[in-house]
Amino acid sequence: MADLNLFAGEIAGVIFKLIYFGAIIGTITVVILDNRNPVKTMAWILILMFLPLVGLVFYFFFGRSTRRERIISKKTYNRLMKKPIAEYLAQENSSYPQMYARLIELFKETNQALPFEGNRMEIFTEGYAKLQALIQQLYRAKHHIHMEYYIIEDDAVGRLIRDVLIDKAREGVEVRVVYDDVGCWHVPGSFFEEMKNAGIEVRAFLKVRFPLFTSKVNYRNHRKIVVIDGRIGFVGGMNLAERYLRGFAWGEWRDTHIMIEGKAVHGLQTAFLLDWYFVDSTLITSSRYFPRIESCGDSMAQIVTSDPIGPWKEIMQGLVMAISQAQKYFYIQTPYFLPTEPILAALQTAALSGVDVRLMLPAQADNRITHLGSFSYLKDVMSAGVKVYFYRRGFLHSKLMVADDYLATVGSTNVDFRSFEHNFEVNAFVYDTQAALAMKEVFLNDQRKCSQVFLKNWIKRPLKQRAAESVVRLLAPLL
Repeated sequence: MADLNLFAGEIAGVIFKLIYFGAIIGTITVVILDNRNPVKTMAWILILMFLPLVGLVFYFFFGRSTRRERIISKKTYNRLMKKPIAEYLAQENSSYPQMYARLIELFKETNQALPFEGNRMEIFTEGYAKLQALIQQLYRAKHHIHMEYYIIEDDAVGRLIRDVLIDKAREGVEVRVVYDDVGCWHVPGSFFEEMKNAGIEVRAFLKVRFPLFTSKVNYRNHRKIVVIDGRIGFVGGMNLAERYLRGFAWGEWRDTHIMIEGKAVHGLQTAFLLDWYFVDSTLITSSRYFPRIESCGDSMAQIVTSDPIGPWKEIMQGLVMAISQAQKYFYIQTPYFLPTEPILAALQTAALSGVDVRLMLPAQADNRITHLGSFSYLKDVMSAGVKVYFYRRGFLHSKLMVADDYLATVGSTNVDFRSFEHNFEVNAFVYDTQAALAMKEVFLNDQRKCSQVFLKNWIKRPLKQRAAESVVRLLAPLL
C-alpha cells in the first residue's frame, strides 16, 4: 500500500510538472505569436523563464493584450462627431501653422482630433489655484457638468468637490461623473452612493469585480477631464486628492493643469462622451452639449486621446513627430521616464542634431521601482547631449512639453510604456506663441529649483545602484 501511495504521488508530481511547464511554454508561445514590440516580448520571456510562477501571475493580470476591436460603431461615432465637425468646418479662414501642419494632420487622421481656433488658456501650477478655479466654474454651471478623474479621494478635497456637485444637481444641473475603478479602489462605496442619491450619474470605468481573476486591472483610465456647459474645460495632471495641494512631508507636489475656454472644449466633450458611452452604453449627441462658441483667444488647440484598444499609439506617435520637428528647443517635464524606443531615439536624434533638449524629472518620486527604471535611461540621453535636471523642491508630477516658442502640450500622459500603451490618456496640444512662452516660463522657473545632472558624475554612481536600475529596466515595458 505504501508503495502504491508513493507511486501515485510520483504520478501526480509528474502530471503537475507537465501542466506547470506546459503552461509556461504555452504562455511564452502566446507572447511570441502576439507580435509585440520585441523589447516587451523579451521582457515577458525572461520573467516567465526565470520567475515562472510570478511570471504566470503577472502575465495573467498585466500581460494579456486587449482585443483590437471598436468599442463604438463607425455609424454611432459619426453621430457623436457630427456637431464638432460642423463647428470645425464653420471656422472662417482657418489655416494651420505651417511648421506643425503634418503633426495636426497626423492627429486628425489617427485620432479624429479636430484643430480649433480661438481658445483662451489659463495655466495652473499648484493645486490650490486649480481647485479654486474649478469650484468657481462648477458653481457657474447652468446646464451640465461632465467630470472624469483617475483618482477621486474620500478626503477633504474629494468631499468638497462632491458637495459642490450635489449642490448643482439639486439646482437641476445635469451632472455625470466617471472615475477609474482601480484608481479609486480604496474609496468606500458610500462616497459615490451619496452622489447617486442626489441625482448625479456616477459610473466606474472598467469595473474590476474580481481583481484576482481579471486582466482589466492593467488597462486604466488615467484621464482628468472636466467640461462645464460645453464651454469651459479642464485637463492636465491633477486628480482630486489632498496630496495634490499639500504634497508630502518631504516636499511640495508640483503639477500642471490648464483651463480651456473656447471651441477646443468640443474635443474634451467628445472624449468624455465616448468614455460615457463606454461605461453606460448611452450615446449623447444633442447639440446642447456642443453650443456655438465665439472666439475667446488666440490659441489653436487639439484634444488628443490615446488608448490600448485602437491600432495606433496616437500621443506617442505625435510626440515622436513633435520632437523630430523641433528646430531650436524641446523641453520635457515628466514624473516617470521609461521611454519607448521611438521616443528615446527621437530625443537622442534631436539632441545630436543641435536641438536644445531638456528633460526634467523629480529627484524623489512616489514610486521607487519606477524611479529606478527612469534613472537607467539617463546615461543614454545625456550621452547624446540631452540636458537632465532633477527637481529638488518635492515631487514633480507635471506632464508638460514645450518647443520652439510655438508648440506646447499638457495632459495626463507620462513618458513611459504604461501611458503610451496601456492607459486611456488625454493631452491638449496647443499651437500659439503666447501659450508656449507662458509654459516655457513655467519650465524655466522650475529649472531654477533643480540641480543639473552631468554625465561625468552620473556614470560614477555605485555599481550596486547601477545594477538595481538595470534590473528594473528589463521590466520597464511591463511597469
